[in-house]
Amino acid sequence: MYLSVFHVDAFTNKPFGGNPAAVCPLTEWLDDDLLRAVALENNLSETAYLVPRGDRYDLRWFTPCCEVQLCGHATLASALVVMQTLAPGVDSVRFETRFSGRLTVVREDDLLAMDFPRKPPWECPNPPEGLLQGLGSAPRNVIQIEDNYFAVFDREEDVRRIRPDLRMLEKLHPAGVAITAPGEDSDFVSRYFAPSYGIPEDPVTGSTHCSLAPYWSEKLGKSSLHARQVSQRGGELWCELRADRVIIKGNAVLTLRGQLTI
Repeated sequence: MYLSVFHVDAFTNKPFGGNPAAVCPLTEWLDDDLLRAVALENNLSETAYLVPRGDRYDLRWFTPCCEVQLCGHATLASALVVMQTLAPGVDSVRFETRFSGRLTVVREDDLLAMDFPRKPPWECPNPPEGLLQGLGSAPRNVIQIEDNYFAVFDREEDVRRIRPDLRMLEKLHPAGVAITAPGEDSDFVSRYFAPSYGIPEDPVTGSTHCSLAPYWSEKLGKSSLHARQVSQRGGELWCELRADRVIIKGNAVLTLRGQLTI
């Protein structure tokens, strides 16, 4: 049995940048153990699986060790595969997900725009000691949502120079950790660590911008923001606040197409 596999670099306009995701189109859902095994074999931060359902697609995302509730870069990658290969010529794709409802992606000139839920963070007055120890540097303040801590620093350089203790951050499971600051040539920058999900540092994390965009929108007094994730690979995102949604835009590049024997 063969499984089609596409590799897409998301949130970049050139190969070998941004965040690589695997996309596996299916005709029907396979056993979850097999989905996890394929994601582990791909060994990327996310593998997306999509099944056509009439004019939409069911969509799920897996890290090398587990299923996740929301993923930005693998959704962007899935939309590119649909628009370029599965249904060439379409300019919009509708995904139905288990945990995050309906997600749509539309083409806007040379960008793909994802309609994602807005998840404003709240203050975390007593951050866990493991967070501060794991970062090795004291942030200005810490905010959070249910499954992420966000450590806010004063300068982009503060974010770039962090060398986290991933074993310490892993103990914060189920929470991941984002670090963020005002940007030098963007509105804000960030990095993201999720070692307990098999992702030491995620190159570019679309889903965290469901919270980062509302936070920096309030701080900067603007509803349209340009963001950079300053990981080693790096990536760019453009975010717009619309009512209870965040529109997250980026480029994507197909880098590999093949078949996996299962």
